[in-house]
Amino acid sequence: QAQVVESGGGLVQFGGSLRLSCTGSEFTWSEYRMDWYQQAPGKDRELVASISPGGALTRYSDSVKGRFTISRDDALNTVYLQMSSLKPEDTGDYVCRAEHQSGWGPTYWGRGTQVTVSS
Repeated sequence: QAQVVESGGGLVQFGGSLRLSCTGSEFTWSEYRMDWYQQAPGKDRELVASISPGGALTRYSDSVKGRFTISRDDALNTVYLQMSSLKPEDTGDYVCRAEHQSGWGPTYWGRGTQVTVSS
């Protein structure tokens, strides 16, 4: 069955860096936009970064712009979120989503990887 699986989370100090990975399987990777969401307790889920199927277009939330970079390696069916200058407010469960480019196809959600930034 189709799935996406995240990895790379952990505990880091203020100002540190992490690289998250999300690998897809059992679906046509090249047809999917990839998103990263931040889920924090007591707060709404927030879309923090997106990348188009071809990788040419990216977008970021205002809170992470300039600090995070989303990229994809289509040969590995993997999307990355490079996180730098981390702040305590970046703490949360980071979840990736694969959305079909048509807007009508299936959407696949990962289970998340935890990021904790200490002060």
